[in-house]
Amino acid sequence: MATALFTHDDSLRHLTPPGHPERVERAQAMAAALAAPRFDGLVRRASPLAAEAEVLRAHPARHLEAIRANIPLTGFNPVDGDTFMSEGSFDAALRAVGGCGAAVDAVLAGEVTNAFVACRPPGHHAERSRSMGFCLFGNIAIAAKRALDLHGLHRVAIVDFDVHHGNGTQDILWDDPRVLFISSHQWPLYPGTGRASETGAHGNVLNIPLRAGTDGAAMRAAYDLQVWPELEEFEPELILVSAGFDAHEADPLANLDWDTEDFAWLTRRLCEIAQDHCGGRLVSALEGGYDLDALAASAAAHVAELMEHSR
Repeated sequence: MATALFTHDDSLRHLTPPGHPERVERAQAMAAALAAPRFDGLVRRASPLAAEAEVLRAHPARHLEAIRANIPLTGFNPVDGDTFMSEGSFDAALRAVGGCGAAVDAVLAGEVTNAFVACRPPGHHAERSRSMGFCLFGNIAIAAKRALDLHGLHRVAIVDFDVHHGNGTQDILWDDPRVLFISSHQWPLYPGTGRASETGAHGNVLNIPLRAGTDGAAMRAAYDLQVWPELEEFEPELILVSAGFDAHEADPLANLDWDTEDFAWLTRRLCEIAQDHCGGRLVSALEGGYDLDALAASAAAHVAELMEHSR
């Protein structure tokens, strides 16, 4: 078995204004890192363009149409104060959704053990009816819905270790007892959600707020105490990961103090739990990470661990 990497050049056509942190160079930095010889064993696949029906698994038609109507002929159109669209953004967003869906299909079909979707724009801030925080569609939430509704799974877990709370994923899946959503994140910080008291309609949400300055040792202790036992008890049939690398100490948008090895440790433990409960089946999708060197190193460490656990 192997690890799949889903990418598409359409992600380079999602342009943002000069100085915006969610920029084309993020995809280029990861691509350069994952071109190293140690990644020759990856199964490299092109992310397909998602059918619009896939978007409708998580978003109402009016949301899809509003995003389509916002496509500019030239330059940029704002979605909110932080989120912009260029001429290529709509297709890039559909590739992000499509890559996550194709990764779920490949893993559940037994073609690969696990997969990483190097997509942009990210998705975990996109709520049911609102795009925000650099995100247009809820990529990982849509993937969960696909696994449940199309493939007939009963229990899907999502672990989001991005430094910002995955408010969009939480909003979309709040009342779905088939999904366990776990998010660790700096708090207080954008978007202002993610208190421990937010537990979902069925106790299916676990939020782990972390103070600014939390280092890797404290993070590992929190995961050992709260996250791993919750995952083990849930017994997921598939694990999805919102892989944001902006909790890195070098990231300019937040103030957690993790290092590259912390992301490797998180990935290792997630893979071990996937092996114990669901045959190793795990799909990870890129969220944040805005220091290019830290992003490239952390994503490479993440993928290397996925590969190690797919043998």
